[in-house]
Amino acid sequence: MKTIQIRRYVLAPGEYDAFLAWYDQWIPGPRAAQGFTIEFAYGIRDTNQFVWAVSAPVDADTFREMDAGWRASDARAAAFAGQPDRIVSADVQLVTDIKT
Repeated sequence: MKTIQIRRYVLAPGEYDAFLAWYDQWIPGPRAAQGFTIEFAYGIRDTNQFVWAVSAPVDADTFREMDAGWRASDARAAAFAGQPDRIVSADVQLVTDIKT
């Protein structure tokens, strides 16, 4: 069992490179320490977008609980401390793996 959350962001103009540097420094390690796996992370420079997926080997309800724990964690607070809001919009959804 694995639950996957896809996260699609539109970044603020001029913040693409700064966001990628921040993400690389602050997100993968702390998320892994909380039991998550980064499935993929892609940037689309031409449209100032960032798309990534995070998963955990749990059901959807437990994932939501883990995600709430992440949002309330000291690690997340440290990652966002003093950072400008670089995300203009975000679409965050749990997705279903479709095997064809």
